[in-house]
Amino acid sequence: MNGEGDREAVEGFLTHEGSVSRARILRRALTPPEARLWVHLRRRALGGLKFRRQHPAGVYVLDFYCAEAMLAVEVDGESHEGRGEHDARRARWLATQGIAVIGVSAEQVRVDLGDVLDFIADRARDRIRG
Repeated sequence: MNGEGDREAVEGFLTHEGSVSRARILRRALTPPEARLWVHLRRRALGGLKFRRQHPAGVYVLDFYCAEAMLAVEVDGESHEGRGEHDARRARWLATQGIAVIGVSAEQVRVDLGDVLDFIADRARDRIRG
């Protein structure tokens, strides 16, 4: 390794090491909608599916990730506003890794949590079945 991968930023982008450090910080600072959703995803509470929170994937940090389904769940709130191109670039890269991304709005988590959980579980099961 030429040492560049050890730095947190290379030409304005996080390295994998940088995303791991960032993920550790973000795990301690979940937004209220992320925290609400996490209560229902952790400890295999959603149909036995194992989810990780603030999971590093390449240079990105995923809100929630189910490895068995290769499914990322992103809660889109104020921090995602104006980030359409970034989100699209992330989704394209994740797709090359076989990871599907579904987005749910913070408002949906707040008012329709049951429907959000059903949607996530259905998508995860569909991907596991192939």
